[in-house]
Amino acid sequence: MKDLIAALPKAELHLHIEGSLEPELLFSIAARNNIDIPYASVDELRQAYRFSNLQEFLDIYYQGMNVLRVEQDFYDLTTAYLDRCAVDNVRHVEIFFDPQGHTSRGVSFDTVIKGIVAALEDGEKTHGISWCLIMSFLRHLSEEDGFETLKQAEPWLDQITGVGLDSSESGHPPRKFARLFAQCRKLGLKLCMHAGEEGPPAYVHEAIFDIGVDRIDHGNRAMEDPDLIAAIIDRNLTLTVCPLSNTALKVIDKIEDSPVGNMLDKGISVTINSDDPAYFGGYMNANYLATTEGLGLSSEQVKQLAINSFSGSFLPKADKALHIASINHQD
Repeated sequence: MKDLIAALPKAELHLHIEGSLEPELLFSIAARNNIDIPYASVDELRQAYRFSNLQEFLDIYYQGMNVLRVEQDFYDLTTAYLDRCAVDNVRHVEIFFDPQGHTSRGVSFDTVIKGIVAALEDGEKTHGISWCLIMSFLRHLSEEDGFETLKQAEPWLDQITGVGLDSSESGHPPRKFARLFAQCRKLGLKLCMHAGEEGPPAYVHEAIFDIGVDRIDHGNRAMEDPDLIAAIIDRNLTLTVCPLSNTALKVIDKIEDSPVGNMLDKGISVTINSDDPAYFGGYMNANYLATTEGLGLSSEQVKQLAINSFSGSFLPKADKALHIASINHQD
């Protein structure tokens, strides 16, 4: 099964680029920018990459983000991730970036996106990895702050495929951002939302029925509601599940509890993704392998996960078909 996973072309639809900041690169960028960090070594920092819940993770996540200051930092961060994707035979990426986490520190929106886009363009030339960029709003901030970020993004909308909603889920329901996402829809942007990770099934319901999202990120707790399951299937919504992330953040107790198998059995378009791999200890193939072994998935189920990753992407139909045909030709 390991060989099949390695051979399959895959798309990653749920990846926070700031969450791919490995300790070694963090130390290197901090030194380059003359930024003091409260860790004496890479090993000490790696030990800090251990959490018991989403908020503990977010605290260290935002602390690590602080070293990113100039365009080169964002270029190096994105390039390192794409190099790792090439090793795992990831052929298409749809990555999130969190501009509010940077502009709040005095780093301009333009600095962030210039570095990321330049790396994505170079990665496409070097590795043949196509891409879409998804701008995420931080749900613990206000909708007004989100509108300001959208205004800053206006000169770059030709480079941005969609918008997302991430950060602390509990207490920040999708409807809090209804006006903002309606405006994004008018601008022609695809809509994604984190829902049903630590938040209740009701948040998934809001994302689908009140916001009208094109894709649900995580969506684990939708499996608690038969009506939600039916709606997801009826609307052919893709769920971007992150098994190792779910385990690290105690969303599930162990990989054997992942909802991926149940979602496949019910005919849901579920995908496997790495979320914040530097912090959760596994990029795409590691997530595929852990899930396959933990759930006892068949080779056909693994292929279906790869197919779902392309069918649920924002690629043009012709590009989706080419990738899916390649998967179907795998032994």
